[in-house]
Amino acid sequence: MADTVKLIAIVIPLGIDTFGVALALGIAGLPAHHRTRVALLFTAFETIMPLVGVALGAPVGHAIGRAADYIAAAVVIVAGVYVLLDGDEAAEGERLLSLTQRGTFGAVALGVSISLDELAIGFSAGLLRLPLPALILAIGIQTFVVTQAGVRLGARLGERWRESTEQIAGGALIVLGATLLALQLAG
Repeated sequence: MADTVKLIAIVIPLGIDTFGVALALGIAGLPAHHRTRVALLFTAFETIMPLVGVALGAPVGHAIGRAADYIAAAVVIVAGVYVLLDGDEAAEGERLLSLTQRGTFGAVALGVSISLDELAIGFSAGLLRLPLPALILAIGIQTFVVTQAGVRLGARLGERWRESTEQIAGGALIVLGATLLALQLAG
């Protein structure tokens, strides 16, 4: 049960952040015929990056023992701060849209740029010893669904909504990291 709660607590902020990026693409004018391709691209990168993070985090977690839980909490907090401080929102939407139109290089750059927080979460998941298949499945499903919803709604909503979703996602990651840290200190 504890793993399920940790899993949900990690996946929800990632979904909110992905939704914010997808909103930015919709606001910037992503053509309708690119929506599924972008959703599949996001899903691929956001499920691969946690695997890379887990591959790095699990051995480190085994090597450092109990301190791994504290490091995992710190990594989640840093991911939340990264989301909160992620630069000029208006320019980012235009940059993301231009990457969707630059072929393979643009697709890879876009995929990496939207999945750095998943790398950090994957690292934390490895340190927290979360069930990998469930983590990847949950991230993959939520990524595809929220990307589709975000690009569709983004075309109809203003920039203010995108900024709000990123603030919520960053704050949620920081709260999650602080909660993990408090649980370790109390236990």
